[in-house]
Formats: sequence, C-alpha cells, structure tokens
Amino acid sequence: MNTKNILLIDTVHPSFIKGIEELGYSFTDGTTWSNDKILEELHNYTGILVRSKITLDKNFFDKAPNLKFIARAGAGIEHIDIEEAKKRNIAIITAPEGNRDSVGEHSIGMLLSLTNNLSKADKEIREGKWIREDNRGYEIQGKTVGIIGYGYMGSAFAQRLSGFDCKVIAYDKYKKNFSDKLVIEVSLQTLFDETDILSLHIPLTEETNYMVNDGFINLFAKSIFIINTSRGKIINTKDLVKSIKTAKIRGAALDVLEYENQSFESKGEITDKETYDYLINSNKVILTPHIAGWTFESYKKLAEVLVAKIAKLNL
Repeated sequence: MNTKNILLIDTVHPSFIKGIEELGYSFTDGTTWSNDKILEELHNYTGILVRSKITLDKNFFDKAPNLKFIARAGAGIEHIDIEEAKKRNIAIITAPEGNRDSVGEHSIGMLLSLTNNLSKADKEIREGKWIREDNRGYEIQGKTVGIIGYGYMGSAFAQRLSGFDCKVIAYDKYKKNFSDKLVIEVSLQTLFDETDILSLHIPLTEETNYMVNDGFINLFAKSIFIINTSRGKIINTKDLVKSIKTAKIRGAALDVLEYENQSFESKGEITDKETYDYLINSNKVILTPHIAGWTFESYKKLAEVLVAKIAKLNL
C-alpha cells in the first residue's frame, strides 16, 4: 500500500491536487463512489478529503485502519466523530482561514439587503410597483452589532463592519481577552442588553443545537435583526417565525436552514411546511442557499490552506 495516498470523497479545487502531488502524495478520485464503495476501499488510504457529504462515525473509522488524517474543505465538523478520531490518533484538519473572507463579505451583503429592503424593493419594481415609504431602511451607523462566536468568521465580519461607524460587541464562551480596535468583548448579558443586529458565527454542537429559540430571543432588550451564516439548526425556525410575526425580530438573513441535507447541496424534508412557507414568502426574510463561504476565491483558498496544513504533518 502507498503510505501517502489520499481519497477524495468530495470535490476540491485543482490546486489541492497539485499541492499534494508536490508533497509526494498520490490520490484517488472517489467523488462518484457510493458509501458502500467508500467503506470497502478506505483501508487503502492514509488521508481523506471531505466536505459534508458523509458521516464519519465509529463504523467509518473501523473501516480505515491506516487513516492518519482527515482534510475537511471547510470549517464545520459536526458530521465527524471527533472523540473516535482522537482515540485513533487521526488528525482532523479544517480550513476556516480559507472562506472567512467570503463569509464576512456575504454577511455584510445580507445585512445591507435586509436593513434597506433591497430584495423587497427590487421585486416590487419588477412587478410595476414604485413604493418608497414602505421601503424606508435603517442605517448601520450608530447601531450595536452583537456577534456570537469570535473565531475566523466572526472576526472577519467585525473587520468589514469597521467602516460603518457602528459599535461591535462579541461574546465567545471559549475565547477570552480578544477586545481590540474592531470589537469589544462582552458578557452574554451585555450582548442581550445592547444588541440591535445579531450575527451568529458558531459551530453546530449538542450545546448550540436550537440555541436560538423563543426563550433566547426574548432575552434581548431590543427588537433585533438576525443573521445566520453558520448552521441552520442553531435556530429553532418555528420560534424565529413567531418572533418575526410579533416584531421582536425585525428581520432575518439566513444563509442556512435547518431543513438542509447534510451535504448542504439540497433542501431536505420540510418537516414544518407552515413555517417554511412563511420564510419563503416573507419580505422580512432574506434567504441564500448556504453560499456565504462559497466564492470562486474561497474554493481555491480552502484547498491551499489544507495543503499547507498537510505539509506540516510530516507523514
């Protein structure tokens, strides 16, 4: 067996192929393989490249006795059994540096569209309507933007807010002493008290699943705008809709939905049609199909970051 062989389970920018070959690795394109085929062949590989198509659980690892590393072309690893990987000394390599800029810019775009009714106004004009007063917007200047999760994505968003003359505050349960010229570190209570615009930049875990629910939303002192470019299941969509209807939430910009399939490539089963129908018909909601980190530039950067990190493994 080639001890430096990588299985590509998901697609990746060609620069990844070029980079790993320069490091002495060979690769196999398994992007069209069935799950059964992947499991049958796993024992032949020391590395795999994945996004979110499959679940890496104990059964998966049992089939991969020679696996040394998992290269995740992105940031989220909720589909990987981290503890099982640790037990087997399998390195998990992620690349949040690769799409942080894309997520930061997309978050700004969604915020501007939401606060200035851009999507609604565009649709109305195309329908022959010319409505000004009902499309009066809100300025970001003078507002307080609250960020939950101040890692690569949260800090990229804060950086892009720096020219808007707004106050940026952030809470991160697992990070401390990060205040700088871009952001003020605050407690969760202060974030609840001061926020006008909330942006979520946290991973999906047991702790954050449905974290934003009716009780959470009602802890905010003001009515807020909310942006979610992280994971759909962080928000209880039914509770979100309830809060939009009562105006506790002024508007929502959602790049992710709890109804997505694991691969993010398509919508899954709509378990609550009434809630989903409200989302897609409301002029207070901006929706995009999980593309915040999905630019042409980020596609290449993700690959380059992974190659650099694989090189440091010295296998």
